[in-house]
Amino acid sequence: MSGDRRKLLLACLLTLVLIAPLAYLWQQSRVPSSYSVMRMGHLDYGGGSQPVHATAGHEGHEDAGHGMAEQSVADLTEGTDRRADDVVVLTARRGRVRLDDGRSVSGYTVNGTSPGPLIEVTQGDLLEVRLRNADVPDGITLHWHGVDVPNAEDGVAGVTQDAVQPGEEHTYRFVARQRGTYWYHSHQVSHEQVIGGLLGALVVRPRVTDPSVRDVVAVAHTYDGIPTLNGGATVRVPARPGQRVRVRVVNSDNGPTQAWASAPLRVVAVDGTDVHRPTEVDGRAVVVTAGGRIDLEVVAPADVGAVRVQVGATTSVQVGGAGVEAPEAEQPTRTLDLLSYGSPSRLGIDPADVDRRFTYAIGRRPGFVRGRPGIWWTVNGHLFPDVPMYVVEEGDVVRVRITNSSGQVHPMHLHGHHAVVLSRNGVKATGSPWWFDSLNVLDGESYDVAFVADNPGIWMDHCHNLQHAQQGLLAHLMYAGVTTPYRLGSDSGNEPE
Repeated sequence: MSGDRRKLLLACLLTLVLIAPLAYLWQQSRVPSSYSVMRMGHLDYGGGSQPVHATAGHEGHEDAGHGMAEQSVADLTEGTDRRADDVVVLTARRGRVRLDDGRSVSGYTVNGTSPGPLIEVTQGDLLEVRLRNADVPDGITLHWHGVDVPNAEDGVAGVTQDAVQPGEEHTYRFVARQRGTYWYHSHQVSHEQVIGGLLGALVVRPRVTDPSVRDVVAVAHTYDGIPTLNGGATVRVPARPGQRVRVRVVNSDNGPTQAWASAPLRVVAVDGTDVHRPTEVDGRAVVVTAGGRIDLEVVAPADVGAVRVQVGATTSVQVGGAGVEAPEAEQPTRTLDLLSYGSPSRLGIDPADVDRRFTYAIGRRPGFVRGRPGIWWTVNGHLFPDVPMYVVEEGDVVRVRITNSSGQVHPMHLHGHHAVVLSRNGVKATGSPWWFDSLNVLDGESYDVAFVADNPGIWMDHCHNLQHAQQGLLAHLMYAGVTTPYRLGSDSGNEPE
């Protein structure tokens, strides 16, 4: 064999050695045009038992559920046919969103506005929401962010329902058991539709309220680079001198924001859960993570003045006398640490006696996702679609360690459950129990959290920077024996992120 032929053969072999692994990785990263979430990723039992029927329908385990009772997410409903206490009809459209200052941007509206109508119900009410899609071409759903609804009502296209196509409608029914501040948004092509304004607020009020306390909702959302509160720059709340005012801040953006005030405030609730014995906060800002809600309480000045509650750099809530301008509120350099805020109280679970322990390690590395090369987010070192299915059984006490070494902040959101923070970076929580559904995890941070698996279904556990979720930063919590009839992928019409 001549020298030239040897060189050519060697070059071909080297090329094959380099290209073959890349071709394999590319092929492994592709997802079918229609597939079941049950066949995604790999199963993680968290050191607990491995129920035979947990893997029914999962890749390589299609026969594992033979002879075992299975339950479809479609059947995991409220289980009541009684007449609804509150009926709301919401119609979604694609078009122009008009802001309070007269500007309009391209996006989505609900009943002609964005944010959509505020839904207010009383704790214990059966809420019925009829969602209609007027003309949103990709289809829509509604996810009840922070409300631990039955799985069939969770609104995740391709997992708990099919997307509602133009001209169609879908009805959600659930009992509003948890008082607090929540919000609703589309979970179909959510990285576009939520940013475009397909969202609104939901408030569940207690049966007995204090009529002396004023109450206002402030939905923070950025439209085409324009930060707003309820679609404008300022929310004005008339209040009597000395009157207490509860400001429910909802952060519907992809990144965290901060809230602070020109007078002392109290943090009275986080993600719908009341803080136990909150104290006055002065000279500190409060971080509101993406998807999260913080309820703040301020007191109108005893004179004719006003209090400014700043939400981000350019939007505010002004509380006080009509026509009175509140003083400017300089942004504090320090933030409130919820790990030690308020007073301890009973958790209701023993985090030392757990049934399963999971790791949710967020990283980043080069590779292929959906056949595209890039630098992508990883979960436990794996790229989408090889993401974990965390398997639990109903009644399990679950402990999760969340770590972030990705270089960016991630607001992590578990559907269908509230978890409690046990520690951050090894430092134990000492304040009021910090129950959350949306957790701001900074680069380099680690959190130990715990929850009770008390809501059967298949639940997303993802970053609520929805661009990150669309890029593969997600996993699922799967209850043993639960399956879904719905499918994901371009041919299915269901694309939740």
